[in-house]
Formats: sequence, C-alpha cells, structure tokens
Amino acid sequence: MAAETSLHRVQRWMQAVVVHPGTVEEAVAAPAAREGLAPAGVDQVVRPSATLTPVERVGIYHGMYLLRMEEALAADYPGLKHFLGEEAFRELVRGYVQVHPSRHFSLNPLGDHLPEYARDAGGLRSAGFCHDLARLELAITQVFDAPETPALSPEAVAAVPAEAWEDARLTPIAAFRLLSLQYPVGAYLDSLSDASQRHPPRRRKNNWVAVYRREYAVRRLDLTRPAHRLLADLAAGRPLGEAVRAALGRPGRPRPGSRPRPRQDELFGWFREWAQGGLFAAVRTDGVGLEGFEPSTSRL
Repeated sequence: MAAETSLHRVQRWMQAVVVHPGTVEEAVAAPAAREGLAPAGVDQVVRPSATLTPVERVGIYHGMYLLRMEEALAADYPGLKHFLGEEAFRELVRGYVQVHPSRHFSLNPLGDHLPEYARDAGGLRSAGFCHDLARLELAITQVFDAPETPALSPEAVAAVPAEAWEDARLTPIAAFRLLSLQYPVGAYLDSLSDASQRHPPRRRKNNWVAVYRREYAVRRLDLTRPAHRLLADLAAGRPLGEAVRAALGRPGRPRPGSRPRPRQDELFGWFREWAQGGLFAAVRTDGVGLEGFEPSTSRL
C-alpha cells in the first residue's frame, strides 16, 4: 500500500511539473509540485544521466508538453492556426492548456473548450471570427470521432403508414452537428483547401450549417435560416407535422430583400433531402421505433 501511495504521489508531482508554464526549475519549485515532492527530493525519484541532472531530465518532458498540446490542437483546428499564424496560435495554446489541461487518456477531447476560450480570453484579434471558426472545426472533429450509426433504410420508411408521419419523431445520427454562425467561416475553410479561392472578408454574415458523416467522409451542408430551424426542431424530436407547421407560421416581419417564407412542398423537399442524405437514424410513431432507414421520395 505504501508503494502504491508513493507511486501516486510521484505521478501527481510529475504532472504538476510537466504542465507548469514556466521553466522546469520554476515548475519543480511551484506549490503544486511541492505538494508531492520537495525540490531537494527530485534526485530521489529521477536518476541523473551521463550528461543531464535529474531536473534537466525532467525538463525534457516539461519542454515537450506544450509542443505536444500544440500539435494535438493544430490537428483539430488547422483553420484557426492558419488564420492566427504560428506564434499567435502557440500563445493561444499556451494560455488554453493552463485553464483546460489534458485530463483524459486520449487527446481527442483536449480542444472541446477552445471555441469559448478563444472568444473570452481577450487579446485575440477578430475574436468573434475565431470563435465561429473554432466552433465549426470542433463540430467537424466531433463528427469525425462520433460512433457509426446506420441511416434510415427504404424498408423501414415503407413500414410507416402515411397517416403516421404527422406525429413521427426522428432521431439524427450520432455523427451530426447543427450550427448557427455569425461569420462566413465555412467559406474560409474552403478557401484553404482550394488555392483558386480568395479568403472571404471577415465581416459578419449570419449563416447556418449542418455537419455530418456519411460513408466515412465528413460533409458540410449549408442551410437557409428556415431550413436550419426546421432541421433543429426535427433533431430535437419535435413531431414532423408540428415542426412543419411551426416553420410555415414563424412570426416576424420579412425584411426588405429577404426570402419569403418557405412553402410546404419546399419544407418536405428539404426533409427528403436530409433523410436521403443519411442525417436520420431512427423514426418513432406512437412509441414504436424503426431504425436504420432512409426515406423514399415516393412516400414522403
């Protein structure tokens, strides 16, 4: 038991030293590290090498920590890194991992709080644009890592009576995210992968997007505001008929130059497109669930 307790103390000490933002000497002397091991006791748990002292050996891990965190976050946020540049992105990561250090055996969730941090940390240029860009890249990462769930099949759709669609509730696939954005960050990401495209201006422009995975590829579907509202209602489990009526009767006076309210056939056209695109995993009618189907355009 004593050996286990000692090992636990050393592990906590090592973590405190590695994640400290200062030099390794400052890290070893920091209060969090001293709780596990006094600075004078480092040579009791770390042997010197032929060329390095115990503290210098620990410094190798200390120096690599930030680089590893930056590498992991750059993989999830390549657009944000490109926008900010190498040095500004490194400083963003340095501050972020102090507030949200890695606490999971996997680095996959490391960047889950980066969008909010980019918005609220202060001192970041175009913080609103960075916030939206990070939100979109986080959605792409989460969709990429989400478990596979089969999409709706024509056979299951055929089993739903026509009169039952009014009260049908749909469940989206796990690899699905829906976003409302204030900046054209999707166009910015597109411009990075296509050298012929110019970077779009960073002026505010409301836009809506669904991010999902199908056939092992992450896809992005640009939406109108009414389409986003309808899809959000369906993804939240609102009955199909109720969601359509809500979309048709949304309050609010149309602004000059804005699109007219969608027609009912347009709404059902969107629904068919989303279902055939594999955005839904299950449908429930009167408490009975049917899974693994893709609606056929002849029935809906």
